[in-house]
Amino acid sequence: MATPRGAGTFAALGEGGVKRFLWIPALLGAAVFYAFIDDETGVRPWLRLSMDLSASQERISALEIEIAALNRDAEALGSDPDALERAIREELEFARPGEVVVRLPSAASTNPRIP
Repeated sequence: MATPRGAGTFAALGEGGVKRFLWIPALLGAAVFYAFIDDETGVRPWLRLSMDLSASQERISALEIEIAALNRDAEALGSDPDALERAIREELEFARPGEVVVRLPSAASTNPRIP
């Protein structure tokens, strides 16, 4: 009667052959456990860095959008005299002689009173 292929593998290792390789799963288990508890190089710092990377990539995307808007504003200031005048009036709060400047509260203001 023929034995199935691989049936005698452990028997071929001899007495204590299986016990000889039990240290491999124990070592792997210890390495995984150490990776979870190590605060310097373990899983927790990796997760923290992963979240930091994600937040940084979102910040980069927001800054790229802001840079594009600023570049459009810079182009307009260089080529459109009306845009330049509007920027000067808004940023420096300049007015022409005889003009009356009316300042409205910003949208961020939480005070509902009329100024």
